[in-house]
Amino acid sequence: MSMNSINTNMQSLIAIQSLNATNAQIAVTQKRVSTGYRVADARDDGGAFAVAQAVRSDVAGVVAVAEQLGGVKGILQTTFAALSVVSDTMKQIRAVLTRLADGAITSGQRETYEAQYELLADQVSKFIDDANYNGRTLLSTDTAVNGGNISSIRNESGGTFTIEAVDGETLKMPATAPADTATATSWIVSGGDFDDTDKNISSALNQFGANMAFVDNQIKYNGQKVDALEGGLGALVDADLARESSMLEALKVRQQLGIQTLGMANQGPQIILGLFR
Repeated sequence: MSMNSINTNMQSLIAIQSLNATNAQIAVTQKRVSTGYRVADARDDGGAFAVAQAVRSDVAGVVAVAEQLGGVKGILQTTFAALSVVSDTMKQIRAVLTRLADGAITSGQRETYEAQYELLADQVSKFIDDANYNGRTLLSTDTAVNGGNISSIRNESGGTFTIEAVDGETLKMPATAPADTATATSWIVSGGDFDDTDKNISSALNQFGANMAFVDNQIKYNGQKVDALEGGLGALVDADLARESSMLEALKVRQQLGIQTLGMANQGPQIILGLFR
């Protein structure tokens, strides 16, 4: 095709194609700068966007699990706090029972110690009954009072774990003090009322302490997992703004040159007029 044609200006067409390509690149780069993403939607990179959406779903799942675990941790902390106070109170009860086992005390002293015992035993009972968090308790196996085992989700895949409840009645002392020295003595020996209750409290503390350690570790792990997922997601879809900024400036210069080239190409037909003068 002749290049000296007023019907088809090849130089102009080539210049327009180049300018359109530059404008398209500018639009892409501006989108990356404005959104902060190299892959903002499926039009940018369908495969990468699909992977990114799956990762975002995992992150949302782990975050939701963290909220659930926070509630479980609250129940465990409440339970552990109650048992810690109960354990301290049991030391005082042991001291009172030891005095009641002393055959040398007077009847007046016995009445005083019996009153102390009954007060402390009542406190232990109340501490156990009041160990509730958000309407749930782990110090009762009675589901009618919102006791019983607690099952909770631990990861975004639906994995669960169970915290076993303890019968709070086995952690309480008899409400009435021992009637005589012999009975008081029998309570504090191995296998007696105090000894059995104290062992049950120690066992419960150990059990819930282990549960708390597990939940803390799971929360920590899930937090690290979210960081790792978000780091991988960023590497997949985030834009390198320093690079994009540099590219945008270069494209603007190319755009200006393309406009000038198009202007020169459009002058081609005017040159042909000179041939007829």
